[in-house]
Amino acid sequence: MLNMNSNQQWQAVVAKDSRFDGQFVFAVTSTGVYCRPSCPSRRAHRERVKFFDLPEAAEQAGFRACLRCQPQRARVLDPQIELVQRVCRLLNSSDGETVGLAELASQTGVSVFHLQRTFKRVMGISPKQYLAARRFGNFKELVRKGESVTNSLYESGFNSSSRLYEHAAEELGMTPATYSRGGRGVNINYTIVDSSLGRLLVAVTQRGVCAVRLADSDVELENDLRAEFPEAQITRDDAGLRETVQKILNHIDHNEPHLDLPLDIRATAFQRQVWEKLRAIPYGQTVSYGEVAKALGKPGAVRAVGRACATNPVALVIPCHRVVREDKSLGGYRWGLERKKKLLEHESARPFSSGNSALRKSGGQSA
Repeated sequence: MLNMNSNQQWQAVVAKDSRFDGQFVFAVTSTGVYCRPSCPSRRAHRERVKFFDLPEAAEQAGFRACLRCQPQRARVLDPQIELVQRVCRLLNSSDGETVGLAELASQTGVSVFHLQRTFKRVMGISPKQYLAARRFGNFKELVRKGESVTNSLYESGFNSSSRLYEHAAEELGMTPATYSRGGRGVNINYTIVDSSLGRLLVAVTQRGVCAVRLADSDVELENDLRAEFPEAQITRDDAGLRETVQKILNHIDHNEPHLDLPLDIRATAFQRQVWEKLRAIPYGQTVSYGEVAKALGKPGAVRAVGRACATNPVALVIPCHRVVREDKSLGGYRWGLERKKKLLEHESARPFSSGNSALRKSGGQSA
């Protein structure tokens, strides 16, 4: 492994020596940009320069790549640096999946001990810490752009809100709600009742249902609702929502096939397209993520469909539980795989005939 001290690295940067491209990168604190040693840009003062063994380490520290020299594309010559870079790429592409050390070691052809030791020496943190920090970084970037807490949470690869809140104060310096901009000037009424799937929260605005959520505790449900709409006026109203809640309970327990409730949900154009397809899936049937993507005319958008399912704010009303993987395995479910399994078993055991689905008509095939 190349062993250079900071003075030697600085001399290589001053000389713009291309022989050291791929051996390390340097970052400038005043611009927030990192470069390869040979970058033709004007050199900053030494006190403003930091050195990193690889681009991923610079990005971990909050720097962005130089568009001029494109340091990520420099050929890495050191085998240990290359190993760590491969691990970073595997972690970056993991989406919401949890990747264990054994799996990383298997894919890179080294022992778990060697991988862990080398990664920590180069990056200064473990692979697990790297993945967590990357997800928090993505989360912060999304919410700063105006995305809701929920969308940002799942787009960043968190499997549940509890994972986000567990280290929120440490990683964000504030609660996730502080980042959110949703719900300003909105009055939201909600209620929480017991159901065969656990505690069920239903929340409405003047326009319609804005949230239907499932969890094991009222505290978790209330915290999630307030995090999603931190600037809204939120009031509990059990009596006023009794009729709406009963429709949802009847759907769960008595096989009433349609939940034709007015909705007040925010969505991108793509999310709305996906959710409309999901509402067309007949009661008691399932389709795959790939089939939904094909029905939208975007067969390559399977992962995007999965993310749209994960950010569905109204469980059951938009039946994302009816979307499974190509091999018929469950895939993910925002409200827990056990709930998804129970819902599908209940619906398939007592299916309600509702004719051909709009998904089929638009090109999708029922599983």
